[in-house]
Amino acid sequence: MPESEKTHIFITGATGYIGGSVLSALLSHPKAKSFQITALTRSPDKVASFNSVGVIAVVGSNQDLEKLTELARDSDVVIACADSDDLQAAKAILLGLKQRYDKTDKVPILIHTSGTGVLMDDAAGNYVTDKIYSDLDISMIEALPKTQPHREVDIEVVAADQQGYVRTYIILPSTIYGIANTSMVKLGIQNPYSKQIPALIKASIDRKQGGVVGKGLNLWPNVHINDTATLYTTVFDAAMKDPGEASHGREGFYFGANGEHRVGRISEIIAQLLYEMKLGKSPEPTVFTEEELRKYFWGPYMGSNSRVRAERAKLIGWNPVHSVDSLWASLKPETDAIAKMQHI
Repeated sequence: MPESEKTHIFITGATGYIGGSVLSALLSHPKAKSFQITALTRSPDKVASFNSVGVIAVVGSNQDLEKLTELARDSDVVIACADSDDLQAAKAILLGLKQRYDKTDKVPILIHTSGTGVLMDDAAGNYVTDKIYSDLDISMIEALPKTQPHREVDIEVVAADQQGYVRTYIILPSTIYGIANTSMVKLGIQNPYSKQIPALIKASIDRKQGGVVGKGLNLWPNVHINDTATLYTTVFDAAMKDPGEASHGREGFYFGANGEHRVGRISEIIAQLLYEMKLGKSPEPTVFTEEELRKYFWGPYMGSNSRVRAERAKLIGWNPVHSVDSLWASLKPETDAIAKMQHI
């Protein structure tokens, strides 16, 4: 297929846990031969590895705003998997997509990564909220204050769609779990570990005792990394098929979740595992101090509630296969791997 006829896709965060998994899914997509994929990477050492699987690699980061604009301008689809709170990077990408629209009169696509952290409260682990957000209830999402994590960028992305020069789809993963085992991991390109659960394990190892935020009563949704990747490809396929196939813009919010867990239960299991590994003093978790919360988790984030019903993506065919049982099963291999990485 001539290069000019291919779908030009630009992906940010391609060396990360989410972005690498999405890139791997695109490379194994049935229509992969019709894609020309460009990835942004901070590391010049990874360029050859990207090239080896047919991906064009550009050295740069979210701070290279002119480069983001230029790469977005040359793309039919941008998949943003880097920092969900980087407003300047989002504006730079949107500027490039507007320039593309102005030049070609064709509406490009932006699939932007946010997260269900946008819903978090200040429970500090001490209570469960009964407030559950559906991604079909847009008025609830729109009522979220701009001060919530990710929200300012999400608002900017939706506004761009409303101006008509881009179709935007916002994916909001929840607690993603599982060690990624993708083609990008095998190439040494991708970070295979998530953030939330590994942060809890690392903190517990460092303090030589499993820890919990407050009473550990707060609830979060969860989703396996492989189901997260298929969420992106499901939205991508629908967006490519037809402008009316999948909701976009104001209604284009897609929660990534297929289960719910009590965060304190994860703390309890990690404490038990570390005790059995002789890396914890007690099989019962102890409460993180305020100082520890700042040190390990940038504040009380791990004690918040975030409750969702992920309904919109299922309307366009997303079919996650991992339930919360997979989350519980993932904790031992994750704990073993992180302990090994820390040379314990």
